[in-house]
Amino acid sequence: MSETYIAPDELSLSDGRLLVRLAREAISSYLTRGEVLKPKAGVPSKLFRRGMTFVTILKFPTLELRGCIGYTSPMEPLAANVVNAAIAAATQDPRFPPLTINELRGVVIEVSVLSIPKPTSPNPEDRLSSFTIGRHGLVVEHGFNKGLLLPEVPVEHCWDGETFLSETCLKAGLPPDCWLNAKVSLLTFYARTFREVKPGGDVMERDLTKEYRDRCRHLFTLKETP
Repeated sequence: MSETYIAPDELSLSDGRLLVRLAREAISSYLTRGEVLKPKAGVPSKLFRRGMTFVTILKFPTLELRGCIGYTSPMEPLAANVVNAAIAAATQDPRFPPLTINELRGVVIEVSVLSIPKPTSPNPEDRLSSFTIGRHGLVVEHGFNKGLLLPEVPVEHCWDGETFLSETCLKAGLPPDCWLNAKVSLLTFYARTFREVKPGGDVMERDLTKEYRDRCRHLFTLKETP
């Protein structure tokens, strides 16, 4: 797996821009012609190594969620995975009706490239220190229950670490304190996240650690208060 898997840290900003534009083109192609886009020959060879992504569609300029679907196992080339995740986010997210071609002009596309999730200690005392908000996402698994939250989610909601754990448990359909149960698996992963500045516009890489500091500075003020 390690020989063919591409880690997020191997990507450049240029790669991120290409992946976001590929996601938009894939959605447009599917909505207008019903075709699943095949990545063109000009795509760098490293993007044909296996990888996994989440594609998020956000209304502009409110950045209200309009769709988000992705994969947590590197079973196909990264470029193809972006295409498939983009189409799924636009047409298969059960929380929303399928995106229309007219709506595509009013949304921004975000692509998160994930590392392979790794299990943490079963000791609940170690779990709070096993991740950093702004850097890591979480996966909770127990039996047939599974929930995943991307690194940007606690940043956008100004959650602390314990809240992030609890919300991931809820996403898995489990009690909010499930992470205290050693029989419940907790995995962490990191991601690189690239987003359009405006619909069809330039692409930036999000600095989620800085966003968390800026957006949620009241949390840090509370921590620093004697």
